Amino acid sequence: MDNSLSTKIQTVTGLIEPTTLGITLAHEHLYMEYPMLLEETENSHIPMTLENYGWISRNPWQHIPNLKLFDVEAVKADLMDFKKFGGSAVVECTTKGLKRDIQAVKKISEETGVKVVAGAGYYVDSAHPPEMIGMSVEDIAESIKEEVLVGYDGVKCGLIGEIGCSWPLTDAERKVLKGAAIAQADLGCGVSIHPGRNHRAPMEIIRILSEAGCNIDKVVISHIDRTVQDYCTLMDLLDTTCYLEYDLFGVEVINYPLDETIDFLSDSQRVAYIKRLVDDGFADKIVVAQDIHTLHRLKKYGGHGFCHILENIVPKMLVRDISRDAINQILISNPANWLLFT
Repeated sequence: MDNSLSTKIQTVTGLIEPTTLGITLAHEHLYMEYPMLLEETENSHIPMTLENYGWISRNPWQHIPNLKLFDVEAVKADLMDFKKFGGSAVVECTTKGLKRDIQAVKKISEETGVKVVAGAGYYVDSAHPPEMIGMSVEDIAESIKEEVLVGYDGVKCGLIGEIGCSWPLTDAERKVLKGAAIAQADLGCGVSIHPGRNHRAPMEIIRILSEAGCNIDKVVISHIDRTVQDYCTLMDLLDTTCYLEYDLFGVEVINYPLDETIDFLSDSQRVAYIKRLVDDGFADKIVVAQDIHTLHRLKKYGGHGFCHILENIVPKMLVRDISRDAINQILISNPANWLLFT
């Protein structure tokens, strides 16, 4: 590993000390295109207007313009609101396969003053580049390491992920997980995992990572609120020493079209889960975010913006007797510990 990275955090604008990271959203997107249109309907091209917001918010993955998070000015405006509420940093989890523009992300960081840590690696199999077919596990590990040590399009990444996984895992996704594990072991950086939509997915992923040499202390399992709702299973995950990420704050839908068997949590339920985990002594293993990846979540288009957790969820946590110390652990200390290179 490059010794200059040790005990530092690598943002898109350079290395920083962990103590300067501040309040951090652990899983967001600033510039990307969601790769899967669920089903084209007569409403898939309607304008993004107030009168259409109800349908779009209930069917966000069936509206083509909504899937293109390319409005840099709207993102910048929302990040400035995030700063007004005390926000400091964002983990940008857009990896290969999501039409990322890491130069645009760097410019957003420079122009807003919000620190951004960018992710390296690959999203789910259906979004893999054609060359993935011929890549070995070692090739993938070297590709990820290059994004961190040399840079992707001239910008250095600061963590691995989100590494995309389906359910069941495909052979290509298993290959990527093994490559990510090797890269993590060499680099000592954090890892963000997008698990498949099944409660068994996180444990299988952790097993593969662990067997390939990954330090599970540095692994965040994203989207835990849509993936694991059984508390005993959460305890099993915590026994592996990974972090649990409640990152869908602001998404409250009755029917989840990506998997209709899943009952999506409300924000109040997410807070209740976090309260129970904190009371049971796991405040040091939780991170939070909103996973903004569509236009309708931005304020310009009728959404809550990047400040939702600070503006609305933190006050709710306090009302539910989650201490300020625990909240600071979740928002500040845990992201810093996860993201620093060891």
